[in-house]
Amino acid sequence: MRKFLITILTMILTLLLLAGAGMGFYFYQKFSPSNERADLEKWFEVSGDEIAIIYNNERLEETKGIYKDGTVYLPQAWVSEELNERFYWDGANSQIIYALPEEIRYFPADEAKNGRTPDVAMWDKSVWLSADLVLEYTNVRIERYADGETKRVFVDTIWDTADAADLKKDAKVRTRGGVKSAILVDAARGETVEILEMLENWARVRTESGCIGYVQSKLLINEREVQRISSFQEPVYTSISMEDPVVMVWHQTMTEAANQTMEELMAGTDGVNVIAPTWFMLTANDGSYDSLADSAYVEKAHELGIQVWAVVDNFNRGDAVQSDILFADTQARQKLITDLIAEVREYGIDGINLDIEGIPRAAGEHYVQFIRELSVDCRKNGIVLSVNTYVPSAYTAFYNRAEQGRVADYVVIMGYDEHYAGGEAGSVASLGYERQGIEDTLKEVPADKVISAIPFYTRVWNVSSDGTTSTAMGISAAKSWVEEHGMELYWQEELGQYYGELATTDGTYYLWMEEERSIAAKMELIEQYGLAGVSCWKLGFEPPEIWEIVRLEGSSR
Repeated sequence: MRKFLITILTMILTLLLLAGAGMGFYFYQKFSPSNERADLEKWFEVSGDEIAIIYNNERLEETKGIYKDGTVYLPQAWVSEELNERFYWDGANSQIIYALPEEIRYFPADEAKNGRTPDVAMWDKSVWLSADLVLEYTNVRIERYADGETKRVFVDTIWDTADAADLKKDAKVRTRGGVKSAILVDAARGETVEILEMLENWARVRTESGCIGYVQSKLLINEREVQRISSFQEPVYTSISMEDPVVMVWHQTMTEAANQTMEELMAGTDGVNVIAPTWFMLTANDGSYDSLADSAYVEKAHELGIQVWAVVDNFNRGDAVQSDILFADTQARQKLITDLIAEVREYGIDGINLDIEGIPRAAGEHYVQFIRELSVDCRKNGIVLSVNTYVPSAYTAFYNRAEQGRVADYVVIMGYDEHYAGGEAGSVASLGYERQGIEDTLKEVPADKVISAIPFYTRVWNVSSDGTTSTAMGISAAKSWVEEHGMELYWQEELGQYYGELATTDGTYYLWMEEERSIAAKMELIEQYGLAGVSCWKLGFEPPEIWEIVRLEGSSR
């Protein structure tokens, strides 16, 4: 019996020892640190000459750089979209064009010559910019790790303070928080790491060796804030600003004879300090245009104390003009700019007013480049550059109002045609439409560069069994029409306009009236938002008394 008990106890003890060993092995497997090394090539998803791009501490999955002849290159398309939109690619001439405030620089795509790698290169039908070229023109930090097999480049645009700490002993930087995750890199005692995120027991950090991973937070000492300092000198795109608020009126001049009407039409105005005649009308894709510029007109305007900002448009004679071709052609842009500047100087014109409308999305980046390049010559010659633009919307975002506001002197919001010929009946420029246009533009352009353009016209709409039609009328003509037809008008507070409708045998007529009260409401908006001025379309549409309302504090003549 005693032997039996000993045997049983021995078996139980053996089982307990085996269980203990198993549990010990289990906990060792569960909690002991892993020595597995991460495959960095797979981790960064690069091979050969590819370079992983870590942008503001996040690795880009689809976009990669290239390492050639000891130089790090970044894709131009990505650079222009994320870092610096002014690296304009001129595909026809295989070059990058960069517009500075008073100079335009050209960087041809080239092969390495005399041991020097090019600033711009083309491989696999893609355009690449050297990291050094990007650094020269962009407020960005670039750290390159291209000596090893796994190449990567860190690109940072954030200049806030960073959290940093030192390692109190050697540490394993792992792919995830937890000792079982694979090791990315070894970090030595005393190394400084940037803390990107603090978790409960782990911290996501960026190492001096160019890896982002996790270390145990208990290993961090001397935690502190580090101020990032930029030595980049932003180019200063200086602007011309009139001393008084701008009160501008467009003068539609389709013939030389129309120039002779200026003095008579201006006699009824008061407070106008800029007149914009529609003189330069694009006619072809090579940058040609018809001109109605008149030195006598300019002299008379100057005698009246009024500046002349000549309009350049793409629709009055532009049936053959394709904006996506014209503005994408560097030679055509240069020809147009050279000819315009020469004519402006010859006639003593004070400014250029760009009125380029209805361009396709494909022309957007090229039109913006034209504005940049034109601004260089305007700035050097003391010529005011204003750009007309639509009320902001998703489908006109490619006009890039923010860049217009940086390089041009004024951005003019065309706050009308809310409802237009061929569309549904409605107001040409309701007060809400005006307000929204101003507020959305101010998100991109500073108020002291924004001019709000208001209409001196309305549309009389007719809705019948044949459809919807409209007739544009100036304020004076619309008042006469209302009186003649006996239409009753009612003030609509929300719209900031008088509204009327009239049923006839020809259909029902609708009118959202522009007159003194509605114009006064729009002028209040301009004052309220502290805009640079007002512009009016067009001279001759208005009754003389409207000029008692179209005034801004500080404006004079």
